[in-house]
Amino acid sequence: MGEAYTHSTWRVKPGLEDEFVRRWEDLAHWSALQGLSSRAKLLRDIDEPSRFDSFGPWESMESVRRWRAAPGFHERVARLQEVLDDFEPRTLKLVSER
Repeated sequence: MGEAYTHSTWRVKPGLEDEFVRRWEDLAHWSALQGLSSRAKLLRDIDEPSRFDSFGPWESMESVRRWRAAPGFHERVARLQEVLDDFEPRTLKLVSER
Protein backbone atom coordinates (compact mmCIF):
# COMPACT_ATOMS: atom_id res chain seq x y z
CA MET A 1 0.00 0.00 0.00
CA GLY A 2 1.19 3.51 -0.80
CA GLU A 3 2.36 6.03 1.74
CA ALA A 4 0.89 9.00 -0.10
CA TYR A 5 -2.56 9.55 -1.59
CA THR A 6 -4.04 12.09 -3.92
CA HIS A 7 -7.66 13.06 -3.38
CA SER A 8 -9.87 15.51 -5.24
CA THR A 9 -13.42 16.69 -4.88
CA TRP A 10 -14.89 17.59 -8.25
CA ARG A 11 -18.02 19.68 -8.83
CA VAL A 12 -19.15 19.05 -12.39
CA LYS A 13 -21.28 21.37 -14.49
CA PRO A 14 -24.80 19.90 -14.64
CA GLY A 15 -25.35 17.71 -17.67
CA LEU A 16 -21.62 17.10 -18.24
CA GLU A 17 -21.18 14.24 -15.77
CA ASP A 18 -20.63 11.53 -18.41
CA GLU A 19 -18.06 13.66 -20.22
CA PHE A 20 -16.32 14.35 -16.91
CA VAL A 21 -16.07 10.59 -16.23
CA ARG A 22 -14.50 10.02 -19.67
CA ARG A 23 -11.94 12.77 -19.11
CA TRP A 24 -11.20 11.58 -15.56
CA GLU A 25 -10.63 8.05 -16.88
CA ASP A 26 -8.09 9.46 -19.35
CA LEU A 27 -6.26 11.14 -16.46
CA ALA A 28 -6.42 7.96 -14.37
CA HIS A 29 -5.08 5.79 -17.20
CA TRP A 30 -2.23 8.21 -17.83
CA SER A 31 -1.54 8.45 -14.07
CA ALA A 32 -1.17 4.67 -13.86
CA LEU A 33 1.67 4.99 -16.37
CA GLN A 34 3.25 7.69 -14.19
CA GLY A 35 3.60 5.62 -11.01
CA LEU A 36 0.19 5.35 -9.38
CA SER A 37 0.74 2.32 -7.14
CA SER A 38 -2.81 0.93 -7.46
CA ARG A 39 -6.00 1.73 -9.33
CA ALA A 40 -7.45 5.20 -8.89
CA LYS A 41 -11.05 5.34 -7.66
CA LEU A 42 -13.82 7.71 -8.71
CA LEU A 43 -16.90 7.95 -6.48
CA ARG A 44 -20.14 9.80 -7.22
CA ASP A 45 -22.22 11.40 -4.50
CA ILE A 46 -25.67 9.77 -4.35
CA ASP A 47 -27.39 12.88 -2.97
CA GLU A 48 -25.51 15.39 -5.14
CA PRO A 49 -24.88 13.68 -8.51
CA SER A 50 -22.73 16.49 -9.88
CA ARG A 51 -20.20 15.94 -7.08
CA PHE A 52 -17.45 13.33 -7.40
CA ASP A 53 -14.52 12.33 -5.22
CA SER A 54 -11.43 10.57 -6.48
CA PHE A 55 -8.38 9.14 -4.79
CA GLY A 56 -5.35 7.06 -5.57
CA PRO A 57 -2.36 5.64 -3.70
CA TRP A 58 1.24 6.51 -4.53
CA GLU A 59 4.49 5.00 -3.29
CA SER A 60 5.81 8.30 -1.96
CA MET A 61 5.30 12.04 -1.86
CA GLU A 62 8.13 12.31 -4.39
CA SER A 63 6.19 10.16 -6.86
CA VAL A 64 3.22 12.55 -6.50
CA ARG A 65 5.50 15.53 -7.18
CA ARG A 66 6.93 13.83 -10.30
CA TRP A 67 3.41 13.01 -11.53
CA ARG A 68 2.24 16.60 -11.17
CA ALA A 69 5.38 17.90 -12.92
CA ALA A 70 5.25 15.38 -15.79
CA PRO A 71 4.44 16.55 -19.30
CA GLY A 72 0.76 15.92 -19.88
CA PHE A 73 -0.50 16.47 -16.34
CA HIS A 74 -1.57 20.10 -16.71
CA GLU A 75 -3.07 19.42 -20.15
CA ARG A 76 -5.31 16.68 -18.73
CA VAL A 77 -6.34 18.76 -15.73
CA ALA A 78 -7.17 21.68 -18.05
CA ARG A 79 -9.44 19.38 -20.10
CA LEU A 80 -11.21 18.38 -16.89
CA GLN A 81 -11.64 22.00 -15.82
CA GLU A 82 -13.65 22.67 -18.98
CA VAL A 83 -16.50 20.58 -17.54
CA LEU A 84 -16.13 21.66 -13.90
CA ASP A 85 -17.58 24.37 -11.72
CA ASP A 86 -14.86 23.73 -9.12
CA PHE A 87 -12.41 21.18 -7.80
CA GLU A 88 -10.29 20.77 -4.69
CA PRO A 89 -7.11 18.69 -5.08
CA ARG A 90 -5.29 17.40 -2.01
CA THR A 91 -2.22 15.35 -1.19
CA LEU A 92 -2.57 13.14 1.87
CA LYS A 93 -0.12 11.10 3.90
CA LEU A 94 -1.06 7.75 5.42
CA VAL A 95 -0.79 8.00 9.21
CA SER A 96 -2.73 4.94 10.37
CA GLU A 97 -4.28 1.81 8.98
CA ARG A 98 -6.43 -0.69 10.91
